[in-house]
Amino acid sequence: MRVSLATHGGLAAPITSRRPPRILDTERMPPAAAGQLRRLVAAVLAEGGGTRRSGRGGDAMTYTITVDDDGRSATITGSDTTMSAAFGALLSLIERQTG
Repeated sequence: MRVSLATHGGLAAPITSRRPPRILDTERMPPAAAGQLRRLVAAVLAEGGGTRRSGRGGDAMTYTITVDDDGRSATITGSDTTMSAAFGALLSLIERQTG
């Protein structure tokens, strides 16, 4: 499984728009971390994509997570104001693992 994270918008847009996506590949991760990544991806996909209804947030950061696994691809999007708890946990794991 290969997972990439791209960030868009927010107050830091001039800085983050120049950064390449963060990428994790389960084949290059320790087994425990790879298992945690797979579980979090499954949880976000099971809840329908990781977003929940929210009010305002015009300056909120938006996160796009793309999952490629066994020839299938899924794109999950959330923002600072709309992410579910599972999406937030997945986002945190990707950010920790990619430094």
